[in-house]
Amino acid sequence: MSRRGRRYDGEPKLNIKKVFAVLILLIVIIMCIVLIFRFATPSSETEEKVVTNSYLTVYSGGKWGVINSKGETIIEPTYDDMITIPDPTKAVFIYQSNVDLSNNTYDSKAIDDKSNELFTGYDKVEALQNIDSSNIVSYDTNALKVSKGGKYGLINFSGTELLACEYDSLTPLHGVRNSIVTVKDGKYGLVDNSGNVIIENSYTEITPLTNRYEDGYVVRDENGNYGLINYNKRQVLECKYSEILNVYGNELYVVRENGSLKVINSNGETKAESGFDNVKSIDGNNIIIMNGNNYGVITVDGETKIEPTYEDLSYISGENYIARKDGKYGVINLSNETIVDFSYTNMIYMKDENFIEADREDGKTDLLNTNFEVKVTGIVSEINSSDGYVKVRVDDDYKYYNFRLEEKTSQEIFTTNTLFLSKQNGKYGFVDKNGVVIVDYIYDDATEQNDYGYVAVKQNGKWGAIDQTGKVVVTPSYELAQNTVISFIGKWHLAPDLNANYYTDENE
Repeated sequence: MSRRGRRYDGEPKLNIKKVFAVLILLIVIIMCIVLIFRFATPSSETEEKVVTNSYLTVYSGGKWGVINSKGETIIEPTYDDMITIPDPTKAVFIYQSNVDLSNNTYDSKAIDDKSNELFTGYDKVEALQNIDSSNIVSYDTNALKVSKGGKYGLINFSGTELLACEYDSLTPLHGVRNSIVTVKDGKYGLVDNSGNVIIENSYTEITPLTNRYEDGYVVRDENGNYGLINYNKRQVLECKYSEILNVYGNELYVVRENGSLKVINSNGETKAESGFDNVKSIDGNNIIIMNGNNYGVITVDGETKIEPTYEDLSYISGENYIARKDGKYGVINLSNETIVDFSYTNMIYMKDENFIEADREDGKTDLLNTNFEVKVTGIVSEINSSDGYVKVRVDDDYKYYNFRLEEKTSQEIFTTNTLFLSKQNGKYGFVDKNGVVIVDYIYDDATEQNDYGYVAVKQNGKWGAIDQTGKVVVTPSYELAQNTVISFIGKWHLAPDLNANYYTDENE
């Protein structure tokens, strides 16, 4: 017989619906308290920074190797000569050996991330190196130069042939993207980095018109005459000029013909040919000209807008020009009115960023907007075009501005960072995006978090590194007095020569 409990008749009957209602109410109250506490109290957990996998050259103990963007060793430093990484996102590394500088001979090969040799069907595999007007070195990320039997061609990073090995030489045009001069049987031609022939091998010289390949190329024929071919393979100017200047604008060119310098259009029609000794730039319908050592402005129709009385002129926008007079820089307009007083030691219009950088006599710099208002004064530390900010030292503190010269917090600028530089009582530490202190204020100097998730910190005159969680990975022990940029990836720090672009663990 089963036994069942029973309720005494004197007890009140239990109301199940009311019990459930009370329980639900309690749960809702608890959840609200938890949510309020969570949002009211900033999290002290540091989020993980997303780091794109890439490869970098390292130097240690007199040898060269490769690491990835996490600081992990990919190829042990065992190579005698520097390893070049043309495209940091691809495991294709170029190294040289048997280098004989006296005879200018060397072997050049490609290896992968397991040190296996790549593209073994060629005698040499080399990176295509370019150098711009500021002497900054870069590498083509679409093509590699290869040789076979003493002739040169192009392959891509997968080994696919782009251009057959039938040329005597292949040389990138310095300062111009996607433009490679070829030589065959003593004649010059031009190809792009996909192996497309832009100019046949018919000329004795090929140079860029400007630093933009889209503006075309100046060619010289066997008779020593110059013409112009554009990137679409069209002959814009026939080869009949004794000189073509590196000036272009508004479909106009500057040429010398029969000893006379003139401005012409693509039909060869003369637009202006008197009143100047040289031409600096063509900006819309206006032309900056030179007479002797002085600069002025005329129109395409030859009308003088600014007499050639200035020591220098550079176009800004609209009707405005940076001018130099009596060794000082200011801004004038086409009516020759002074817009900004001549009080600066130097002045540059940052075209891509659309503001003016003006150096003062006291060593500071004024940043002016396009209304010529001084928005920022300080020492410019960095202009980062890719991320769209300017870093300026103002009154012993670093501040950030967008290209409208509006002040921004580091959290607004570095949106993917997990640590943010902070200063208190003359010392530096790091906070997370909510302002919670992750690294105490104990350092004499420090940097913002780099693309690889690390920050550099300075203490007692020595530099070290902290990872994105706030953990010290390199105790401050490097002087780095020769470094213009301080940056770490794990135990490795950026070398002083930025053009060489390698990391090392040595205390240079």
